[in-house]
Order: sequence, then C-alpha cells, then structure tokens
Amino acid sequence: MMAGVLSNLANWLENHGAILWYFTGFGLLVFFGSLIAIPLLIIKLPADYFVRAPIRDWPTRRPLVHLALVILKNIVGVLLCLGGIAMLVLPGQGLLTLLLGITMIDFPGKRKLELWLIRKAPLNRAANWLRNRYGHSSLRLPEHDDAIRSDA
Repeated sequence: MMAGVLSNLANWLENHGAILWYFTGFGLLVFFGSLIAIPLLIIKLPADYFVRAPIRDWPTRRPLVHLALVILKNIVGVLLCLGGIAMLVLPGQGLLTLLLGITMIDFPGKRKLELWLIRKAPLNRAANWLRNRYGHSSLRLPEHDDAIRSDA
C-alpha cells in the first residue's frame, strides 16, 4: 500500500513539477519578505499600543473607502496569521508574524489574545530587542488585562 502511495506521489510530482517551483519561489519570497517587513512593523508599533484603548475607526468621509480599507486590513491580517502559523514549523518569524496579523484583524477578544501572546517571554524579548536595537522604547504592557486605559 505504501509503495502505491509513493508511486502515485512520484507520478504527480513528475507531471506537476512547475507547481513545486512556484510554491518554492513563493515560500522564499514570503520568507525573505518577512525578514524585512516584520521587524519594520514591530519597530513602528507604538510603545503604548497594549496599554491604550484600541482605535475603532479610521477617520474618513467616504464610507465605501472606509469599508474597503477595513476589508483589506483584515485580509492582510488573516494572511499574516496563516503565514505565522506556517512559520511555526517552517523557517521564519512565526510568532512575530502571527502577533502582527492578529493586531490587524478585527474580532471580539482580540485585545486579550494580543496581550496573551506578547506576554510570552520569547516573543516579548524578541519584539523589545528589535525595538531597543533601533532606538525605540520597549513595549509597555498593562499589569492586568482589564487595566487598559479607555481615555487614550
């Protein structure tokens, strides 16, 4: 049975070799892109992001533009989350990518999940090391999940 599966896989790979090259190229592009983009985005994250009240709306006078931007932001966030999950087992910055994706998606309980992730010692150390290396202050965290200021 195993020999049949391997034979079928070998035949499929022989007939669809171009697909593997596309996936390999895409994987390399995502890997090197994440090496550049994720640190830049972590550095640009405001130091008080986790202690201030979340910003719910973007100022715009055009509702369709606002809707399109929110949809685009959520799509990019989902793609980053999927990439982050994949990078947990593949080469890349999985946890940082996952955190960044979560910060972009709008869903109930988002703040608690963000705080849970950033409080993990390896992720917190990596994010703050990046920020400190480029002259930015460390991320500030509330002592408790319910301690997020609503006046900011």
